[in-house]
Amino acid sequence: MATDLVVTGMGVVSAIGQGKQGFGESLLAGRSAFGVMQRPGRRREDAPLLGAEFGELAVPEQIPRQLLRTASLSTAAALTVVHEAWEEARLAELDPQRIGLVVGGSNVQQRELVNVHDAYAGRIAFLRPTYALSFMDTDLCGFCTAHFGIHGLAYTVGGASASGQLAVIQAAQAVLSGQVDACIAVGALMDLSYWECQGFRAIGAMGSDRFAASPELACRPFDRDHDGFIFGECSGALVIESLASSRRRGIGGYAALAGWGVAMDGNRNPDPSLRGETRAIRAALAQAGLDAAAIDYVNPHGTGSIVGDETELRALRECGLSQARLNATKSLVGHGLSAAGAVEVIATLLQMRAGRLHPTRNLDDPIDPDLRWVAAQGEAHRIGNALTLSMGFGGMNTALCWRSCA
Repeated sequence: MATDLVVTGMGVVSAIGQGKQGFGESLLAGRSAFGVMQRPGRRREDAPLLGAEFGELAVPEQIPRQLLRTASLSTAAALTVVHEAWEEARLAELDPQRIGLVVGGSNVQQRELVNVHDAYAGRIAFLRPTYALSFMDTDLCGFCTAHFGIHGLAYTVGGASASGQLAVIQAAQAVLSGQVDACIAVGALMDLSYWECQGFRAIGAMGSDRFAASPELACRPFDRDHDGFIFGECSGALVIESLASSRRRGIGGYAALAGWGVAMDGNRNPDPSLRGETRAIRAALAQAGLDAAAIDYVNPHGTGSIVGDETELRALRECGLSQARLNATKSLVGHGLSAAGAVEVIATLLQMRAGRLHPTRNLDDPIDPDLRWVAAQGEAHRIGNALTLSMGFGGMNTALCWRSCA
C-alpha cells in the first residue's frame, strides 16, 4: 500500500552549486566542476586525484561562527543543508519534541581525522579535548540537534553509498510510526582523505588514469569508456512529513514518497547483485502500488563502475523499466558516497518541479544505447512517477518511488 508522506523542505551543497536554486540551475544547464583535488589531507603530489570539490562553504549567517570553530567540513555542510530545509519546511512551527533527524553515513570525517593526527604527531598529550566527540559520526547529530533545538529522535545510519536513501527510508518510518511529526534525512558529506581514495583506487572502484589530463571527461556513468567513479563533495537534506501535517500547516510538497525497497545481497564483497537490485526495485513498486510502466523517469545509481553500471541496466530491463527516461546525476556532481542518495533524490524532485530533465555528460557511447537516455542535451519531460536507486558496499540495495504532487 502506498504511503502518505511528502517532502516539504530540501537543502543541498555541491561543487556545481550551493543551495537549491544554484544547484538546480547548474543541474539543468549540465554544468560540472571536476578537477585535480586540492584539499589538505586529500591532495597527493605523487598521484593527483580527480574529483569535484566546492570552494568556500556558504554557511548561513544564522549559524554562529563560534559554533563552527570546532566543526568539521562534514558537520558544517550538515548544518548548512539542514538550515535550508528547516527554513523552507517552517519546522520552527512544530513542537521540538516532535521533530527527528536521521544522518545517513558512517566514517564521514576521515580527512578531518587525518589532518588532526598529522597536526598532533609527536605531541599527542596536547590533543584537543573535543576530539573525543568529533571523531564520532554522531557529532553531526549533536551539532544539528543543539543548534536547531531538535528534541525528538536523532541517530546515524550507515549504508555506504546507499546511506542517503537509507536515511530517507528511516525518516519516513519514524513519521509513519508516530515517533515524530516531521523528520529530517541528511546525506552526510563523506570527507575522504588520501587513504580512502587510495583504498578505492586499489580495489578498482575509483577512476581515472585514462582521463588524468582531462578531468572534465573522467566521470562517465554508463559510457563504454567508464573506468570507475569520480568523487564529488556534496550533502543534502530532506524534510519528510505526513501529507495531513503539511496540509494542516499550509505547506506544499515537492513530491510524495509512495514506496521503497531495501534488499541485501548477503555478500560482503563490492560486486553488485542483479537479484538484490531487482528485489529492491520490485519491493518499492509494490509498496507504491505502481506497475513498472507507470514510471516516467529513473534516477539510477550510475557510478561509472564497469560491472556496476551494466548490472544496474540489466536490473532496469528485467523489472520492465526500459520505457522510462534516464540520466545520470553523478556525471555532473560526482559520486558523493554517503550523500549521493539524498542529493540525487533532491535532483529528481527539482526535475519533477521544473518539468525538465538534466543532461548526462560524457555519455558518448552508451553501454546500452536502446534505453531512453537524456544525453548531451536536457529536455522537457513531465514526471508523474519517478524511481531513484542507490546501492552500497556490503551488498545493500535501495529503491524509492516518488509521485508528483502537481
